[in-house]
Parts: sequence; C-alpha cells; structure tokens
Amino acid sequence: MLSDVNERLIATYRSIRDEWQLVAASLAAFQEKHSKQFYYEERSREHTSSYLRAAQFLYLNRTCFNGLYRENLKGQFNVPLGTKTQVMLLDDDFETASNLLSRADLRGGDFEAVMAEARDGDLVFLDPPYTTAHNCNGFVKYNQKIFTWDDQKRLMEAVRRAKQRGAYVVLTNADHASIHELYVGLGAPTVVSRPSVISGSVGSRRATTEALFVF
Repeated sequence: MLSDVNERLIATYRSIRDEWQLVAASLAAFQEKHSKQFYYEERSREHTSSYLRAAQFLYLNRTCFNGLYRENLKGQFNVPLGTKTQVMLLDDDFETASNLLSRADLRGGDFEAVMAEARDGDLVFLDPPYTTAHNCNGFVKYNQKIFTWDDQKRLMEAVRRAKQRGAYVVLTNADHASIHELYVGLGAPTVVSRPSVISGSVGSRRATTEALFVF
C-alpha cells in the first residue's frame, strides 16, 4: 500500500500506473515548451485529462523552486519557478514504474485510517511534515498549517496502536526535544545526519539532523 494525504500525488501515481506512455509523451512536450512564461501559464492551467494532470504535476515539481510542493488557501500550487530546466531525466523509466505501481494499493487520505489496517507482521514507513522549529527549518510555519501538533500526537497514538497489533513501524521526524519526549515509552530515536537542500533561505541550507524511530 502507498498512501499520501496529497490526492494529486496519488492521482499522478495512478496515471503512471495506468497510462504511462501518455504521461511520458506529455512530459516530453512540456520539456520542449519550457520557459519562464510557459511555467507560469502551466501552473495556472487546469487540465481535464488525468495523464495531463500527472505530467503537469511532474513538470512543476521538477522545475519549481527547490522541488517544493506548496498550495495557497485556495488549494492552488503556488511555488515560483526554480533554476532547473531539465524536465525529462536520464533515469526516467515510466514503464518500470508503471509495473511496480500495478502491485500497489494506492490510497489518498489521512494517515490514521490507513494505519488502522496495519496488522501483525506488516511494515509501516511514515514520513510526516516536520512541525517543530529545528535546525533553522525555514518551512516550519507552513508545515504547522498542514500538519499540526495535534496531528503529531494523533500520529504517535496511531503508531502505538499499530505496534500493539504487532506491526513494525519506521518513522522519520524532526530531531527535536518535543518529538523525543512525545515518543517516550515507545522507543528512542537514532539521530541521522543529512544535507539540507530545500530550506527557504540559502543561509539555512547546511548539514542537518533527523530523528529515525524504529518500533
């Protein structure tokens, strides 16, 4: 099962699964048209066909600022143009991706309903938005709007219930005291280091740490 609250992402996966040739051809056409003007025209365009919406999702993700995904209050993608111009990537293999996705149960929606299905022996991987200010995280204010501290507490309880049913859970989260404290009694994290490349300010792009929990 592959699940995300972003319905547009899940719809993109479905299109790659069901009509990858059309998605790939449309994305190649976007490559030919790519420019600053075309980017903003495409960002505001609403396609009716699923394969064009999928190609649009990939195009905007690959050419927007830092590969971010952000919506305004109207639910419209509003990330400005970035510096990357390569729309089609050398390692793109939509046919293989389609074959792999055909084996997956693709779900859109809240994590709690999906996690409730985890049973003995299942493996669950969770990667929620980070909602605590750590390591100069430039997007914490935006993340707090889409995934609140109450959501963090709901997630912890969902992890606890899944663990009690015998599921294995791997969770990445902010390396912050509040997150560590939230999971006291369930397990202590391993702190891992990685480069930060998507901070909103250049000065905040540096080595950062994350908390990795294995339950």
